[in-house]
Amino acid sequence: MSTLLEEIQAYQEQFRQKAPAEKQRLMTQATEELAASNGAKGLSVGDEAPRFTLPNAAGTSVALADLLTQGPVIVTFYRGGWCPYCNLELRAYQRELAKIQEKGATLVAISPETPDHSLSTQEKNDLEFAVLSDVDNVVAGQFDLVFEMPDYLVEVYKESGLDVAGHNGNEDWQLPKPATFIIQPSGEISFADVPSDYTQRVDPLTIISKL
Repeated sequence: MSTLLEEIQAYQEQFRQKAPAEKQRLMTQATEELAASNGAKGLSVGDEAPRFTLPNAAGTSVALADLLTQGPVIVTFYRGGWCPYCNLELRAYQRELAKIQEKGATLVAISPETPDHSLSTQEKNDLEFAVLSDVDNVVAGQFDLVFEMPDYLVEVYKESGLDVAGHNGNEDWQLPKPATFIIQPSGEISFADVPSDYTQRVDPLTIISKL
């Protein structure tokens, strides 16, 4: 069984071979601009996690405060079910879900997609953990993860047939960085990974080792 990082590498290789050079250039430029900007740095180790309540794919409210009474919580923010890197990451978490549960931890994944699209993501990837809808990126904003997609990147996405606005139920073209946090029962963040490059993800096994 290949690791998440190997799967990402294989996908990147495929993308480099198939995608038009200009599209690749613009996507790289957007990533570099985001990394150079001062925005969306994300919360850090030692920070208090915002106590959020969000609907799952079935529309039922899930409260972080309730989850923390059972043990640590892994919170992973993903861009949406349209993002191939996010799907690879979510499936990798599903593969390791039993190990997460053995450690007494809970896993939740959060995206700005509407509950209907979250349900599609959950069903498509056979996910047995909660996939939560953070419409308008309210909670992602509290974690300091939200950035505005540059106009040229919006055009690239539209030309590729990616209707991000449709998935998110709004027209703001804002996304969260694909960040991962471990939150202790006290509410304190004990691990934080906030990459500016959306193709970079932490392997779930690394996260499990930090629990």
